[in-house]
Amino acid sequence: MAEPASPHQERARPIRRFVHALVSPNSFGSVLVLILFTYLMSAVATESWERSLVLFVQVLTVKLALRVAGARRPVQRLANVVLVVAIGVAIANLFGDGGDTFAVLVFLTAAFLYFLAPLSILRAIVMQHEVDEETVFGAVAAYLLIGMFFAFVYQAVGAIQQPTAFFQGGVEGTVADSLFFSFTTLTTTGYGNLVPAGNPGQTFAVMEMLIGQLFLVTAVAKVINLWRPARWRAGQADGEAGEPPATGGGS
Repeated sequence: MAEPASPHQERARPIRRFVHALVSPNSFGSVLVLILFTYLMSAVATESWERSLVLFVQVLTVKLALRVAGARRPVQRLANVVLVVAIGVAIANLFGDGGDTFAVLVFLTAAFLYFLAPLSILRAIVMQHEVDEETVFGAVAAYLLIGMFFAFVYQAVGAIQQPTAFFQGGVEGTVADSLFFSFTTLTTTGYGNLVPAGNPGQTFAVMEMLIGQLFLVTAVAKVINLWRPARWRAGQADGEAGEPPATGGGS
């Protein structure tokens, strides 16, 4: 008969599960790691070839997110087409002149990639009947992907409306600026140091604020509503096991 696990081993199991989720190709944890890595790459990328490299990583991130989320076949077919286009744009940008046309293509493609993934992740979360670490990782990943989507939308709009600056005060805005503005808008922090100079940037900002709040009251509320700490689940299981079997009543 196997010996019961020691308290130290019991404490170590959640840590091992957490670490395994961050490196497993079948977990939203690895998707979350790739998103954070892409965020850092995007924030420091300034050269044309660096944008292409970021786009390659974005393709990998979205492909992994759709696979882990179990996206439906029509979505996967559409995503495959977009992924092929994204790879083509990244390669063309490597050998192009790095002008505004290629910048617009890169930013639009990146935005569309980030549009597909959160929808499939949210569907996977809603379909779950209980909450575990995968649900939490998936919710965080979807939230970050929404912020990344709007950041690249802002960059695409800024590149399209050149020479008019995207932000007030004549600030054209780097990718790092758009990421900062996107996540402060999504979380309704609103520092006010970066403000869209006009439409359609202002309209997209309002949409992002609304989506951010709706996400919190739907997806996060779903997670909290279904959350059952391990101690509660163990107690429920013990209670069910200890119930005497039902007997037929006599007349």
